[in-house]
Amino acid sequence: MGAMADDTPPPAAGAVTGADAALADALDRLRARLRDLALPLDAPGAAQARGDRRAALDQLDDYLLPRLRSAGAPLLVVVGGSTGAGKSTLVNSLLGERVSDPGVLRPTTRSPVLVHHPLDAGWFAGDRVLPGLARLAGDRGAGADAGGGADAEPGAAAVRLAPSPALPRGLALLDAPDVDSVEEANRRLAAQLLAAADLWLFVTTAARYADAVPWDLLHTAAERHAQVALVVDRVDPGSEAAVEDLRRMLDANGLAGAPLFAVAEGVGADGMLPEDAVGPVAAWLSDLGGDAAARRAVAVATRDGVVDDLAGRGLALARAADEQVVAAARLRDAVGRAYAEAAAQVGAATSDGAMLRGEVLARWQELVGTGDLLRSVERGVGRVRDAVVGFLRGRPAAPAPVEQAIAHGLAAVVLDAADAAAERTHAAWRGDPSGAGLLPDLGLSRSSATLRADVDREIRAWQADVLALVGEQGAQRRGTARALSFGVNALGVSLMVLAFASTGGLTGVEVGIAGGTAVVAQKLLEAVFGDDAVRRLTAEARERLDARVRGLLAGEAARYTAQLDALVLTGGEALRGAATAVADAARAERAGRAAGATGAGAAGSGAGGAGAAGAAGAGAAGARPGPGDAAVGGTTAAPAGTTSLRGADRWRAVSGGAGPGRAPGAGGGTWSGASASAGAGGRTGEGPDAPGGFGTPGTDDPGDRLRGGFWRRLLGREDRG
Repeated sequence: MGAMADDTPPPAAGAVTGADAALADALDRLRARLRDLALPLDAPGAAQARGDRRAALDQLDDYLLPRLRSAGAPLLVVVGGSTGAGKSTLVNSLLGERVSDPGVLRPTTRSPVLVHHPLDAGWFAGDRVLPGLARLAGDRGAGADAGGGADAEPGAAAVRLAPSPALPRGLALLDAPDVDSVEEANRRLAAQLLAAADLWLFVTTAARYADAVPWDLLHTAAERHAQVALVVDRVDPGSEAAVEDLRRMLDANGLAGAPLFAVAEGVGADGMLPEDAVGPVAAWLSDLGGDAAARRAVAVATRDGVVDDLAGRGLALARAADEQVVAAARLRDAVGRAYAEAAAQVGAATSDGAMLRGEVLARWQELVGTGDLLRSVERGVGRVRDAVVGFLRGRPAAPAPVEQAIAHGLAAVVLDAADAAAERTHAAWRGDPSGAGLLPDLGLSRSSATLRADVDREIRAWQADVLALVGEQGAQRRGTARALSFGVNALGVSLMVLAFASTGGLTGVEVGIAGGTAVVAQKLLEAVFGDDAVRRLTAEARERLDARVRGLLAGEAARYTAQLDALVLTGGEALRGAATAVADAARAERAGRAAGATGAGAAGSGAGGAGAAGAAGAGAAGARPGPGDAAVGGTTAAPAGTTSLRGADRWRAVSGGAGPGRAPGAGGGTWSGASASAGAGGRTGEGPDAPGGFGTPGTDDPGDRLRGGFWRRLLGREDRG
């Protein structure tokens, strides 16, 4: 045990320097951008983007940043799979002790069990590994209470630490919840733990190996080049075809390098699988646990895949952020168009003479009369002043009915336009996925309940504006007494009437509408103020009316745009820059790593240079030879001081040193513990090129041995030619 103590991390372990530090800094910046990223609109693909963002943050927090800062931490092997696949039974059988309760209702559904060597406890007690999960002390061995988990809140995400001297140092096994659990929280936790793994040990059965849920995760592993091994559990005699079919599926889906282990059906009275059944898996994991270079290589390979995946995911999320901005602009444009049309509708109705018909016309005629006054207008403008003065002095009429008629007519026009704009905007948002999510329970299909009162208030204010304009103009002239004798209200109403027949510099005379109504109003005003003043007053009254209508409609439009204003939409430029910086930092780190490996290989070329180069490339020069370096044909025992899992030594003895991690056949190799006792190296098939062949090809050709092997490829010692 003295030799193993060299691997114990000091309390301050985890400092990052050099290219790793630059990569960690770039990842920290990417994390900050992802944390600030908001995707509130239900634009096409937004739901997927939100999930990708959450997964990216989880992977940064749970795996990548802790792994960079604690490069010497034990290799985390997450044992995952479907319900009833036998994950816990496999873990217990490999250790030879019950650390995780098997069964659908086992406590690992809430508290996954992390098994580690007792001397590695320091790595897992703190938050350097899986920092987002609380720690529960104690294992789930025999004799523990069946309820378990009483020290954790129900449903809380926590990991139960189970120290076991049966596990090699530098290796940790985590029994994860079912990937297809009936509880969504368990499924999310399972996916999160798999994403935090250095190595996936994926367990399935001969009956369920093609299920969709596991393959979704396996496709994800292939896309980010995660290191994966698979165990097919409960393989009955005659079901070898299922194992071969799974091998073909792996090869066809980017997982040709994944080792595949077939474990025969059958559990003993102690609840354990036989040693013969788990021997290949035990030997493979034991060899990995005893080889620091191989562990480093696995961790670095998975880390590189995750970094590349995160950089690509960051760019994709930046595009999603840009699409959010585009979607918000599209929704704003729909609001702007609808209410611009409403303003144009009001403008047309208040300038084309439509307002000077019906009740407004009747009340106006009551005010000015239709007999002598109109005939005098027809005889000539020169007599208008006297006719108007005589009419108003002899017949003082209150203009209130006309003002009320104008107010009612104008309110109806504005309300109709606002309702139509609300309907158009609501329809546009409802037909847009980004807007549809903002509509429920907001009552936006109609104008606001307070609009009528607001319209009435604004119309009264506009009429007051018009009367004020008339009063101000009268005060500026010598004929103030004459203007006041006509009556400010009568002149104000005349100006309102003229404003409804004037647009773009045209006057009532030029458009000739409503049986001369505007003509009378114009001539009456000109008789008092003169032509130029009337044109200016008419333009000012019109502008003030338009401004108040625009204000009303803007308030209605704000019911929509306020929802967009409340959203935090920054676009993807900053995130795109952060993702690009991660990719650049990763390239620099790998270039430095490759240069270091080349230099180490050249230095050691005189004595075992190839092996030294491989170890240096894995970041562990001077480590003992990896499993791939063992000679084929002789029994290879575990190195001194290395702990072997249950069944590993028996497998090595029976297989003659050939087996997992040494010289597997085509692809990642397939091994069956059931056939190991036959002394055939645990393989089936007809040689290295046989599809789905089990085990190692029967050859002593060194070239064949160098071309095969998962760890050889991983350590860069494979001749791919």
